[in-house]
Amino acid sequence: MSWSSRRERVERGCRVREDAAPAGRRHVVRVLVGLALSVALAACGFHLRGDFTYAFSTLYINSPTATPLATELRRALEGGGTKVVDTAAAGQAILDIPGVTDDKQVLSLSGGGRVREFQLTKRVTFALHDANGKDWLPAGEIVIRRSYTFNESEVLARAHEEARLLREMQTDAVQQIMRRLQAARQPA
Repeated sequence: MSWSSRRERVERGCRVREDAAPAGRRHVVRVLVGLALSVALAACGFHLRGDFTYAFSTLYINSPTATPLATELRRALEGGGTKVVDTAAAGQAILDIPGVTDDKQVLSLSGGGRVREFQLTKRVTFALHDANGKDWLPAGEIVIRRSYTFNESEVLARAHEEARLLREMQTDAVQQIMRRLQAARQPA
């Protein structure tokens, strides 16, 4: 049915579905827009993170004590297919984590001198080398900061928020260490 015949039928009082053709066009436009966005997203270099790949197959984590960060790092590495060994001699590479520190500082005060905001800081120092002492990755430090507001009437809720932020910061630190371990290369 042509456009002119539709117009004639509408003028005579007959009802014709005018939205049948535009619905088909809208679908085509949506598909084309989706396709254009997909092409643009692929062209910008975006891709899913995927699995971590490392230059070593076994790793020894040298941490002073069984810190929660070292435990989470061990789980993440083993989940990614890297074997974490119990002795330095058995590892192809050794990850030293000499220090993990958590700090809490006052960020701002109210007019009455009461604390309004705190800033949490997590510092993780690490180095990757082999059993001979050759560096696979230079010594590095990861610093993560988060701030949160404080209200004296919500002390318990803020304590839970602080604990949650510290756990998130630890997970973030583990992910950053894993990304840096990907850049490690065996010394020549």
